[in-house]
Amino acid sequence: MTNYEQGESKKAVCWLSCAHGITDIYSGFLSPLMPFIAVKIGFSLAVATMVMSVSQALASTIQPLFGYIADISKKRSLIFWGLILGALSYPLAANVNSFGLLCILILLGNLGTSMFHPQAMGLVPYFSNKNSVYNMSIFVTFGTIGFAFGPIISSSIFQFLGAEKLLFISCIGLVMAFLMFICVPKIQITENAVKNRNIFSAFRDIFNNKTMLILLTMGLMKTLIQSSCSIMMPFLWKDFGYSPVYIGFSMFLFLFAGGIGSLLSHRFEKKLGAKFVFYSSMTITFPLMIVYALTYKILPIFALCVFVAVGFLTAFAQPVTIVMAQKTLPQYKSIVSGIINGFTWGLVAVLLVILGVVAERVGIMEILVTLAILPAIASVLVKYLPDKIEE
Repeated sequence: MTNYEQGESKKAVCWLSCAHGITDIYSGFLSPLMPFIAVKIGFSLAVATMVMSVSQALASTIQPLFGYIADISKKRSLIFWGLILGALSYPLAANVNSFGLLCILILLGNLGTSMFHPQAMGLVPYFSNKNSVYNMSIFVTFGTIGFAFGPIISSSIFQFLGAEKLLFISCIGLVMAFLMFICVPKIQITENAVKNRNIFSAFRDIFNNKTMLILLTMGLMKTLIQSSCSIMMPFLWKDFGYSPVYIGFSMFLFLFAGGIGSLLSHRFEKKLGAKFVFYSSMTITFPLMIVYALTYKILPIFALCVFVAVGFLTAFAQPVTIVMAQKTLPQYKSIVSGIINGFTWGLVAVLLVILGVVAERVGIMEILVTLAILPAIASVLVKYLPDKIEE
């Protein structure tokens, strides 16, 4: 156990959550700007998509490595430098005139966010005592909402003030990194510190654990649905003639609803148990996606509400998943956070390259409905998980 007073721990979680929101604002920074950057530098949209996907996949898949470094070092450095790297790289990327430099900055920005997330997620339960799920819900919610606002902020500044003004947004991340350095307490060594510094032994312990494998499957399902909807749905809406504003606002509602789902998950876990949260998140998505497929042509407003509900349920179980994984292997808090929240994104990014090709042939809606079946099938594994998270 740590020796921090309750007020000090609460403030630490608040600072980490605010930093998470700002970090994820930068994560969604470049998506709406890439078509304009591509025109300025002179490369195709297909190349732009490949650069974003490949850099994200590379950065996400090494999140567990950053988690391992965080767990054995017991220093706070990754949360500072991760935020600083993201705050500088993404705004700079929008202002360069070289394709090579653009690729480097995008990769550095993705590496920054990959450095921040596993250690920050590992520190949330470290400062939480008996409120792990609640605090993780707050932390995840701030990040999800930040990610939802990122494209709105960057596109508004880009359109009305110019690309060069985006550089001023870097100051927010730099100030937040400094405030975290002052306000987040230094890490104390606990009885759950990693004793074995061999990275292969650590990963063997994690992947030999039955509960961890099930939770990893849950995290993968969540990421698959969220990423597929986020990438494919705008193309579907564009084909129906919807405006960029409609598409952007619809995606904002989808992601914002996910933030609300993350925020409320701890209440349902406390009252109805973790299994209820898992079953709800994994099984209801499939019928909702069928309803959307049947109504998006004839009842677009109703269908949009259904789509927003999918966003809510997709993120509903995320805090519970992460905290249960951390409680299962408490000596590897940052590593398991990097696996569930990072490695799954990298794996899904690779899968989406294939799914995008298939969707062009069989249809976007058909692919999304098919993908929604997978969490429903995987929900049979929930019965092997504990119903309550031990504090």
